[in-house]
Amino acid sequence: MIEAGEQMPDMDLTAPDGSTVKLSDYHGKKLVLFFYPKASTPGCTTESKDFSALLPEFEKAGAAVLGMSADSPKRQQNFISKQELTVDIASDESTDFLEKIGVWAEKKMYGKTYMGIIRSTFLIGPDGKVLQSWPKVKVKGHAEEVLAAVQAV
Repeated sequence: MIEAGEQMPDMDLTAPDGSTVKLSDYHGKKLVLFFYPKASTPGCTTESKDFSALLPEFEKAGAAVLGMSADSPKRQQNFISKQELTVDIASDESTDFLEKIGVWAEKKMYGKTYMGIIRSTFLIGPDGKVLQSWPKVKVKGHAEEVLAAVQAV
């Protein structure tokens, strides 16, 4: 997994409306990049709603927030609409970006092995370098912890 001090790679990702979004679109400001396994599942919904609720505080601290999964743009759009999310969301259906930064990995649940996203968050500086990372995130209180880190930078 990409670590603090490393440059976050830039790739074409897909916004829910089908347009292209790149991490370099956020250069010049801090970026909180959080990865969730699957839109509209309980943990992912809670995490995304928590980041959305705190978005004004993140913006006040000079940071944008971008959530990402391998879900289709249509599924992401439904997720945003149903949950009234205010954070930016992107898709990487190909998983190329997810693999490149190390959040796409083998997982196990109920005795089955499959490939999926490791719930992770990265704080990226205005220059595109990772300032801090949170691998294997536990949802409860996570958005608040990330906000405190953003405010401290």
